Amino acid sequence: MQTLTGLAPLVAFFVTYRLRGLYMATAVLMVTMLLVLGIDWLRQRKIPPLHALSAVLVLIFGSATLLLHNRAFIQWKPTVLLWIVGIGFLGSFWVGTRTLTERFLGPAVQEHLQVSPALWRTLNGWSVGFYALAGALNLAVAHYARESTWVNFKIFGLTLFTFAFTALQVLWLTSRATPVSAEPSAR
Repeated sequence: MQTLTGLAPLVAFFVTYRLRGLYMATAVLMVTMLLVLGIDWLRQRKIPPLHALSAVLVLIFGSATLLLHNRAFIQWKPTVLLWIVGIGFLGSFWVGTRTLTERFLGPAVQEHLQVSPALWRTLNGWSVGFYALAGALNLAVAHYARESTWVNFKIFGLTLFTFAFTALQVLWLTSRATPVSAEPSAR
């Protein structure tokens, strides 16, 4: 359910863009982000940090886009978000006992795989590079491509790129980590 809620702003942005253009889509995105925060609060009595960060950035960059009638601001928002997330992954090398990659992927694999701290650190480094690259790609597409190409890249390209990266991380992890035995070992 949280994934669907998280995708709702993208879908609303895309549909509105196709029907009414970038500026109306930006306004709809801003409203939808506020609705997602409200739904988060009603369901969980808390707001996930990534939803909050994304909403703040959408409100700041969306407002600048609408007030200055300059599409560049909303086009920069994904890059700023991706780079902040990348900085978070980078900082997790030194803050806390586990990297962000371990915090995010660990619960999904802990019953099946025993992963060394070195493997988690390697994957975390890849995440830093991935988010830096994804942010740079967004800027390149926003700057050099047509607006409609950027919208498609933002909605489909970045989403598929992130999904593929996560899938590759899990595949790599399963090929390198030690499987957890199903039977308790005899001592």
